[in-house]
Amino acid sequence: METLVPYSLYLYPEHVQKMRNLAKDRKASAFVRDALIAAFDKTDDYQSGYNKALRDSCEVIKATREAKMMLVNDEPLDKFLMKQLRDLEG
Repeated sequence: METLVPYSLYLYPEHVQKMRNLAKDRKASAFVRDALIAAFDKTDDYQSGYNKALRDSCEVIKATREAKMMLVNDEPLDKFLMKQLRDLEG
């Protein structure tokens, strides 16, 4: 399981209001995380979106209780599928 660490940053006032609007829908942290990942990975928009879709898919699999119950080659299905999806990330 991934561990998230809180981090504070300074923003321009106009950006603070936009972040507050995102925070109402509980999307502000994910927005900043996704932007940082894209910047650090130095990928184009397509690759960033693709990688985000893979990460989102892993979260759906992780949240699916039934995927933990099934085995593939003596490995839980959720871990098997998430490993395959992470191997696609580039």
